[in-house]
Amino acid sequence: MDPIAHTLVGASLSETRLGRLTHLAAPTLVLAANAPDIDILSLAGGGDFSLGFRRGWTHGVLALVVLPIVLAGLIVLADRILARLRHRPPRGRAAPIIALAYIGTLTHPVLDWLNTYGIRLLMPFDERWFYGDALFIVDPWVWLLLSVVIVVGHSQSRTGRIVWLVAGVVLTGLIAVLAPIPPLAGVMWVAGVSAIIGIRAWAGARAGQPRLAAVCLVLVTVYVAAMVAGSRLASRHAAAWLAERGADTAVVAMAGPLPANPFSRDVIVRDDSHYHFLEVRWFDGERVRIAAPAIDRGPFDGAIVAAARAAPQVQGVTTWMRFPAYAVDSHDDGHTVTIQDVRYSRSGGGGLGTARIELDRDLNVRGP
Repeated sequence: MDPIAHTLVGASLSETRLGRLTHLAAPTLVLAANAPDIDILSLAGGGDFSLGFRRGWTHGVLALVVLPIVLAGLIVLADRILARLRHRPPRGRAAPIIALAYIGTLTHPVLDWLNTYGIRLLMPFDERWFYGDALFIVDPWVWLLLSVVIVVGHSQSRTGRIVWLVAGVVLTGLIAVLAPIPPLAGVMWVAGVSAIIGIRAWAGARAGQPRLAAVCLVLVTVYVAAMVAGSRLASRHAAAWLAERGADTAVVAMAGPLPANPFSRDVIVRDDSHYHFLEVRWFDGERVRIAAPAIDRGPFDGAIVAAARAAPQVQGVTTWMRFPAYAVDSHDDGHTVTIQDVRYSRSGGGGLGTARIELDRDLNVRGP
């Protein structure tokens, strides 16, 4: 998930009774909820390296044991340094900080598993990818539900209230412009933002924070469970639709979320030679429909593609890709092989996970 979602989870947890364990609960939980994303530093090695490294080492079982201890140690050390500089006793005890660091860190892989990008939970012992296919990487409904307790508890000043109001207006505008959501979802979003404003006006700052935080976290859990169930149900609807049309060789490979639209699912169907794209809409007379033209999977078992896959500059892509499609353009000087992952790229123009490899006539890689 995006950093805002992870941060809101950590911040919301700090508003529950967990926040009373230590004065350093809030920074510990927020930092821990984001800790596995330290692998963002891999971007310095280039896009392909980052694709192959991210959601791996720092998100696997070994890191989930080590990262909280390292983070807790850094927080305790920083607290003691500040205490000495300010001539006061340290504010945090190691035991609760370590416990909170584990709680915050463990929320991260749960959220990341929920989307279609995937996570390698067993790293470094097993490089297998796991996919929840339930939430889009950026989910405004998670933002909305988890923002309630933060806005209510941290808008005491007039400036704070103005900032949160502007943030709500801006996010509403972005969702309306950038995400083609159905009218019902739009009404729900406006109602949710209005509810936050109403709760703040009625309850006042920090009124019943632990209970409100617990309610918000429960609502997020219910929403996530509903989205998981929705994706599984969409997969069954798509499979039944295919069976009615005699598509015996077609397999529903993924039923995943669409941006900001909890009432539809993006379905990828795979057969022997193509990927097909369907959309399942819960509140539509035509529940299952074709969403985009099919894409040829390509000569995925040929010598040319094998040589392209072995190119050093695409090892990250080949490690990460889930639904690869290959296109080979042969010319007098050799071959141009285009690789795309149809989760995020459904045209030859580009997209996340798209790569082009130039081969000479002897299938040697040319260029960087």
